Amino acid sequence: MGLLDPIPPPYDPLEWATRPLPDKSRMVCRSWALQGYGTPVAVYFVYLLKVGLYVGGWIFFCGFSPGLGDPAAIGQWWLDPLAFQKAIVWSLLFEVLGLGCGSGPLTGRYFPPIGGFLHFLMPGTTKLPLLRGLPLVGGPKRGAIDVALYAVLLISLVRALVAPQLDASLLLPLVVLVPLCGLLDKTVFLAARAEHYWVMIVVFAFASPWLAGAKAVQAALWFWAGVSKLNHHFPAVVCVMTSNSPVTRFAWLRRLVYRSYPDDLRPSTLATVMAHLGTLLELAVPIVLLLGDGGTVTTVGLVLMVMLHGFILSTVPMGVPIEWNVVVLYGGFFLFGAHAEVSLAGLASTPLLAAFVALFAVVLPLVGNLAPHRLSFLLSMRYYAGNWPYSVWLFRGDSYKKLERLRKSSKWLYDQLDVFYERKVSVGLVGKVIAFRLMHLAGRALCRLVPRAVDDPNKYEWVDGELVAGLALGWNFGDGHLHDEQLIGALQAQCGFEPGELRCILVESQPLHRQTMMWRIHDAATGELDRGEIGVAELRQLQPWSFDDAADNRGNATIG
Repeated sequence: MGLLDPIPPPYDPLEWATRPLPDKSRMVCRSWALQGYGTPVAVYFVYLLKVGLYVGGWIFFCGFSPGLGDPAAIGQWWLDPLAFQKAIVWSLLFEVLGLGCGSGPLTGRYFPPIGGFLHFLMPGTTKLPLLRGLPLVGGPKRGAIDVALYAVLLISLVRALVAPQLDASLLLPLVVLVPLCGLLDKTVFLAARAEHYWVMIVVFAFASPWLAGAKAVQAALWFWAGVSKLNHHFPAVVCVMTSNSPVTRFAWLRRLVYRSYPDDLRPSTLATVMAHLGTLLELAVPIVLLLGDGGTVTTVGLVLMVMLHGFILSTVPMGVPIEWNVVVLYGGFFLFGAHAEVSLAGLASTPLLAAFVALFAVVLPLVGNLAPHRLSFLLSMRYYAGNWPYSVWLFRGDSYKKLERLRKSSKWLYDQLDVFYERKVSVGLVGKVIAFRLMHLAGRALCRLVPRAVDDPNKYEWVDGELVAGLALGWNFGDGHLHDEQLIGALQAQCGFEPGELRCILVESQPLHRQTMMWRIHDAATGELDRGEIGVAELRQLQPWSFDDAADNRGNATIG
C-alpha cells in the first residue's frame, strides 16, 4: 500500500454499495471502529506541511514590523503584543481564504483541496444571504458586489499584515468588512471564524490596553466548549476520534473504547470516563488560568492547556481545525502566561466594549446552548462536542447530477476522487462518511428518520449535508445550518428537482436543558413533510445500524 493509498475496508466497496442499508451501515461502522476514515499516510504529512506554512506565514508578516520576524531570534519576540495581533489578523486571512478549517480530504474536499476564495471570488456561485430578497445582494447567487466586497476584505487584511504597526486606520476596515461580508453571505462570516478572530480585532481597535478583552474572548472559547460537552454525546466523539487518530492505530486499543466490538459499538466505560475527564479538563483550563498570577497556578493552567490541545491535535479530527488549535495554544501562552497579571476587570474602563465582548463571550453562547436552532454552533462556541446540527441528503437515482447545473468550485465527490483512484476506492472512502455520521450519538436518529423520509433507501444516494455544502457553498465545517432549508431552496431554484427526487433529513442539536432533539424531513420540490423530536435516551440504546426495526417506527407521517 502506497503513501497515497487509503486503508482498504474489509469488504468490496462496490459489492457493499449494493447491500440493504442495515447491512451497509453495519459493515461500514465496524470498519470505522478499527480503521477510522482510512486516511492515506501522505495526507497527514500534507496537513503537517500546511501547519508549517501557516506558522511560516505569520513569521513572514511579522517581519514587516521592526524587531519581529527573525526566525533565529523568535524566542525574543514571539510574545510581543504586535506579534500576537498579527497572528490573529493572519489567522482570519488564512481561514477566510479557505486554507484552514474545512480544507482537504478530511472534510470531503479532495480536488481541489480547498474552496474558500476559489468559490467566493467566482460570480454566480451559490450563497446564503442574511438579508434575503434585498435588491442586488439578497439573491441566492453571488454577484459583482459580493465578489468585490470579499476582495476588498482580502486586500485590507494583507494591507494590515504588511504594515509596521497596527492602528485604527488598518483595523477599522476589518471591523466593518467582516460582518458586511457576512450579511451578504453568512458562509463567509463563519469561514472567517469571526466569533474568535473578528471579535478579537474589534477589541484591538477599540480598547487600549486591549489585553483584558482578548483574555475574555479566549477564556470563553474554552469555557463554552466545555459546557457544550455536559451531555451524553461526547463519549461517542471519543470513540470516533480514537478510531480515526493516526497515533492510536492499534486494534486492541480501539476495541477498548467500545462496549463489545463488533456487536455493540456504544461507548465503553473507558470512553465515557475519558469523555468526562476531557470535559473537566476543558472547563478547568480557563478557570485555572484566570486565577493564576504568573506563578505555580499559571504554570499548572498552561500545562493543562497543552494537554488539552495536544490531545486534540494528535487525533487530527475531521474538519481539521489544526491551525485554530495552534493559535489558541499561542494565545494561551501570550495572554495568560506572559500577561498573567492582567485582570478581566480592565474591561470596566470601556463599558461599550465590555458590553460587546459580553455579547459574544457570554450572551450568544448561552443562547446557542439553550436554543441551538437559532444560532450557529460556532457562535455558540460548542466545539468538538458531537452535539451539532446536521443533515443527510437523499438523492433518488442519478438525480444528484442536477447539481451540475450549479456554478461551483469543485466537482461531484466521486469525480474529484477519480483523479486519484479507481471508482472502487472512491466508493469505499465516501462510504466511510456514513459511518462518521452514524457513529455519533446524534447520528443514530437517522435509524428512525431515514425510513420516514423514503420508502426504499436503496433507491437513493446518501450524501451528508456537509459534503453538499462543500460543493455548493465553497466551505463546510460541521454547521448544519449551512445546509438547511435555505440551501435546499437555493439549490431547488437552480436545479429543479422533481417531487421525491431529493429528500433531506435535518436534525438539530440537543439544547442544554432538554433531553430531546428536533428533526425535520423536507422534500426539495414540495417542502416540509414531517417534523418532530426524538429522545436522547432512545438514541443511547441504538446501535449505529439499527435500521432493521425502524420501519415500525414511522408513525402516521404521510410521505409522498
